[in-house]
Amino acid sequence: MQATSMMVRNRLWLGCLILCAAVSIAGCTSANVPAKDLGTEIDEIAANLIKQPLLHSTSIGVVYRGKEIIRHRGDMLAGRPSPPTDATLYEVGSLSKTLAGTLMANAVLERKLGLDDDVRMYLSEPYPNLQYKGEPIRIRHLLTHTSGLPNMLPERANTVLANFTDQRTPNEINAVYANYGQVDFFKDLHAVEIPRMPGKKYAYSSAGTELTAHVLETIYQRDYESLLRGFFSDSAAMTGIRIGLSDAEADRLAIGYHSDNPVATTPMPQLPWGASGNVKATVPDMMKYLKFQLANDAVVKESHRTLVEFDSNFSIGYFWNIVSDERLKGVYYAHHGGVPRSQCYIYIVPKYDLGIFVITNQSGDQTANAMEAAIDTLVEKIAARENIAS
Repeated sequence: MQATSMMVRNRLWLGCLILCAAVSIAGCTSANVPAKDLGTEIDEIAANLIKQPLLHSTSIGVVYRGKEIIRHRGDMLAGRPSPPTDATLYEVGSLSKTLAGTLMANAVLERKLGLDDDVRMYLSEPYPNLQYKGEPIRIRHLLTHTSGLPNMLPERANTVLANFTDQRTPNEINAVYANYGQVDFFKDLHAVEIPRMPGKKYAYSSAGTELTAHVLETIYQRDYESLLRGFFSDSAAMTGIRIGLSDAEADRLAIGYHSDNPVATTPMPQLPWGASGNVKATVPDMMKYLKFQLANDAVVKESHRTLVEFDSNFSIGYFWNIVSDERLKGVYYAHHGGVPRSQCYIYIVPKYDLGIFVITNQSGDQTANAMEAAIDTLVEKIAARENIAS
């Protein structure tokens, strides 16, 4: 399909050149203006996205060469008028990790710690188990999912999440984390066995992100949520991001659905620090995050810096996935987020000065694929505009 569309565009462009030989330049320019504005195209992409099975609603935020566009589509409550709005608070799931990575990049630039520091320097009691054959888990290993730590602590959470689409999963994960706090986390951390040399193999670890939050608290002597809100309020004017919610804020939290369950499900339970998956934000706040990323100041540059390269196409920075062999997108930075009733994606595409945030209020095994297809369509439309402009 891409090759065919390129052939069509090339033929149109050749036709325009021939036409320009006979008519004014102004006439040729007007002939190349896209038939639809970008906002209309994004609205159509959102409308097509929620035509997918089980998807009830979506919000899409785009920053393209300084222009901001937000579109909301569908109803959060199936079968009842309840569209998402700019005031809707969404659970952004593991996108929370990129925020934690940004805070850690700032700490490195402020020389509060080093990437090669042994994480045990920042723990209040001995953890002789957090090493493999004398090689300790280092800060960079937490940031790149190469620490060897399990995905979740406590370990029984991993058993529950192994069958994610089961309708019982949300209630079971809520039960696992009921009254599970930081003291429990550190107790379970003592029992972890590191199975291989840190830094060598990718194995996704939300537990590693939670430990990252503790390290940040230790070096700044502030609780993680106040660090998070303070930094992003000052640096990106993101005044609305939250981990915990007041009663009034909880009323604005997006309703969502898990897998094929027709009954709305509960929010993601509170994790010990919340750095790995508990951040809530509105789409306008995420637009500010996109703009902050695209501005590419020293902290953002550091957070996007490759810390480990797995192959010529894929590497990881400060929790950011970095894809470097993409004909259409060029080098880009991305992360997926998912909780039992919401999934989302963030893409930072410097080639087009483009940032994309897409979120749905349904979380199933095909949700991510549907969102990726929508993002690919959007990038194709942006690329077509860039070709016309050039």
